[in-house]
Amino acid sequence: MIEILNADDVRRARDTGALVAEILQTLKSRSTVGTNLLEIDEWAHRMIVEAGAQSCYVDYEPSFGRGPFGHYICTSVNDAVLHGLPHDYPLADGDLLSLDLAVSLGGVVADSAVSFVVGDTRPPESVALIDATERALRAGIAAAGPDARVGDVSHAIGTVLGAAGYQVNTEFGGHGVGSTMHQDPHVSNSGRPGRGYRLRPGLLLALEPWVMADTATLVTDADGWTLRSATGCRTAHSEHTIAITPDGAEVLTRPATS
Repeated sequence: MIEILNADDVRRARDTGALVAEILQTLKSRSTVGTNLLEIDEWAHRMIVEAGAQSCYVDYEPSFGRGPFGHYICTSVNDAVLHGLPHDYPLADGDLLSLDLAVSLGGVVADSAVSFVVGDTRPPESVALIDATERALRAGIAAAGPDARVGDVSHAIGTVLGAAGYQVNTEFGGHGVGSTMHQDPHVSNSGRPGRGYRLRPGLLLALEPWVMADTATLVTDADGWTLRSATGCRTAHSEHTIAITPDGAEVLTRPATS
């Protein structure tokens, strides 16, 4: 299903996006050496409830996971890149942590992810991975707008990731959002310009470049959810929800301070 939102829905989407951004930034600031992934999940739970919002994850049971997910945020560490199931793990100095959060507020969903290094150590490989996904995300946003096609966005993302030297996995990528979390169109992290669905004002897209340092192959963890690099290399993931407007793309999940 491809859902086109009306003006009132887009206004509500701005509120949802602002909430997601606020929660992620709060969790990022609290995630220090020794913080347990289960603590992060509980903090997310509390903030979602206090805001009067609903989790898109806790009851989520798609075909690709061993559901229901049962937690409120995805916490992916080091070689884990997507759908990281929170578990009893205290963060260590130099860990690369990705937090992915989707909530519904006022009947409209927003979805965002941020990757960062915990503590004082800054492994160059981790910094480069994060930088590549963030630049690819900016490129994808710049390519989105009325009358652009999904392939234009995918091509922009894939061009940045490829130029940075990373292989691109196309099993998972961006997607439409609206009244539900995962909708059409699928937005691959690699594609051909001028192809695919034509973007229209009122369409919400979650764009999410992600890469693994030296492979494009994923393996599923024993928990049935967490996706890891097949080689054990480090990974990174960045995501924003955008609204297509008559003037271009509006980022709904941008932190207030950025």
